Amino acid sequence: DMGDGALGVVTSHHYSADHPSALNTKFVEAFGKANKGLRPNFMAVGGYDGMRVIYEALRATKGQGGGDALLAAMKGQIFESPRGPIFIDAQTRDIVQNVYLRKVERKNGQLYNVEFAVIKDVKDPGKAK
Repeated sequence: DMGDGALGVVTSHHYSADHPSALNTKFVEAFGKANKGLRPNFMAVGGYDGMRVIYEALRATKGQGGGDALLAAMKGQIFESPRGPIFIDAQTRDIVQNVYLRKVERKNGQLYNVEFAVIKDVKDPGKAK
């Protein structure tokens, strides 16, 4: 915990517990109840999204067809996550998501990464041509 030394620091990332959406508000509340008041981080939202992708693929395949069918059902999924809109690129199977510019601010006595700008639909930069 950096404390007040972090105030004003600007970062970029794909998730903040302060993301201003109704779905994220519900996610943060449920996570806090299940985890003694802790706030979720990028690993928590990644787990949430991963389970959602698996669930929807199982639902689409009705559990039939094995691993190849399951992977095929994951390709192209588009949905709203607590982090914002994301989709699974059907060609690369990579997640495409927003990246947010954030600034550390104090809200209700706690430090938060508050989003102030967005770079939409970011693909894996390591695969850029």
